[in-house]
Amino acid sequence: MTASQDTGSAVPPPPAWAQRPASLARAVTAELVERIVRGVHPPGTTLPTEPALCEAFSVSRTVVREAVKVLQEKGLVQVRQGAGTMITPPAMWNMLDELVLATTIAGDESLTILDDLVVTRRVLESDMANVAARLAGPDTVERLRALVDRMDELVDDHVTYADSDRAFHDTIMRASGNRIARGVVRSLESQVVNTARYLGRTERALCVASNLGHRRIYERIAARDPAGAAEAMFNHITEAWLVRRSGSADPLRLER
Repeated sequence: MTASQDTGSAVPPPPAWAQRPASLARAVTAELVERIVRGVHPPGTTLPTEPALCEAFSVSRTVVREAVKVLQEKGLVQVRQGAGTMITPPAMWNMLDELVLATTIAGDESLTILDDLVVTRRVLESDMANVAARLAGPDTVERLRALVDRMDELVDDHVTYADSDRAFHDTIMRASGNRIARGVVRSLESQVVNTARYLGRTERALCVASNLGHRRIYERIAARDPAGAAEAMFNHITEAWLVRRSGSADPLRLER
């Protein structure tokens, strides 16, 4: 066995949950995802053996095998004949997976993952705004106007404001007809929409500034200006994140 394999062979103490939850395999999977993402089992090392995991979690081989199968589906491990279950590099992880993304964000002190999430949103939503400016019908344009006007009234209530904010963006995504791009954005946002690290500051002045961005997007869509709508969306998403962002590292990944 190599030195790198030795690193991953140690089994940490069992997790706090010992009450045998309804789905043991799901609980074991969640614990192993957290350990892999946090680097307890680093890339290039082997996952502890099946008997070791059974003992550590007080579960059967069937439960462990199911958990390892799910880890494979998430791209976190590869089972190699004669070499054990190897931890894969982060580049191979499925970052659209709910558990992998949420766990990665929770441990990302540099905010790199959240910056990349915002960049991905920005690319996709800018393109959808471009298309919406060409395809949106009168009812959609009117809905966008009503949402922007409503948000002007909600700047003192950031929780309700956020609901209308999401509805505004979703209306544009629906108008574009791009179900794949909308699905990706919704999947990404579902993991962070209630996290303090993503929401950041929520005071009134920021809601006011945010809705000025919404109004510029609405006006460009209403004017049938695809390039202008895309630019307005790009700038809005970037600026809104920069004022919410609280990390000490420079947001270099947002620069274009």
